[in-house]
Amino acid sequence: MTVDAHHHVWDLAVRDQDWITGPRLAALRRDFTLADLAPEAAAAGVDRTVLVQTVTVPGETPELLALAEDHSLVAGVVGWADLTRPDLADELARLRDLPGGRYLKGVRHQVQGEADPRWLLRPDVRRGLAAVAAAGLVYDLVVLPHQLPACAAAAAALPGLTFVLDHAGKPPVASGALEPWASAVRALAALPNTVCKLSGLVTEADPVAWSVDGLRPYADVVLDAFGPGRLMFGSDWPVCTLAAGYGDVLAAARELTGQLSGPERRRLFETTATRVYRL
Repeated sequence: MTVDAHHHVWDLAVRDQDWITGPRLAALRRDFTLADLAPEAAAAGVDRTVLVQTVTVPGETPELLALAEDHSLVAGVVGWADLTRPDLADELARLRDLPGGRYLKGVRHQVQGEADPRWLLRPDVRRGLAAVAAAGLVYDLVVLPHQLPACAAAAAALPGLTFVLDHAGKPPVASGALEPWASAVRALAALPNTVCKLSGLVTEADPVAWSVDGLRPYADVVLDAFGPGRLMFGSDWPVCTLAAGYGDVLAAARELTGQLSGPERRRLFETTATRVYRL
């Protein structure tokens, strides 16, 4: 059994994806649905997934929850809610009362797009993160390397909230550099309430000339820092298709973790995600 802990879907007729701009992302400017993903997941042996938000609008999360209610492949949803709203606790309760609300497992905001590198430490944001923790949800971090120190500070300040680092903190794979990303990731991993996704690496590399060997130094850092018990596989489909197919991404992850024991691989590819997201 394999859990894909990170993928997206969108239907441009239902909701625009205003982040898909420019020639580099042009191939993503079409619909990607669960009907598209299901056969690829089945062929790869993936039987459960976590569906993650893409846009910061209130209407998307109810749509994702309804999809989870109707499709057995989706076992959990990481949605979006405004962390700065004073009534966030009520909003999270409202989402849970919607069709599919039981599938809400976490919250994410596009912190990578915030100009303030310490955005997560703002008092209003910290209040929102505390509400996420009180609701029994996790918080997914989509950040750039220079924002990782604020992630560590937020995790230290809120030990009751599990922080999940998406895409290993977006390391500079294409450049071949490890620092300062590696040190910042290790500082975050030193906190017990943090988890990391082995995801998104192929699109941080050269999309044409990426290789497993080129990804390996970055995978090794997070494997060493978090260990397989706090690391989970995610495809980042369909964004990954800019560089690789669904099966290729999973095959690369298996090759990058081939040195692990059988029980360790099971944690990374199944049980960490199941435990963290309460699937």
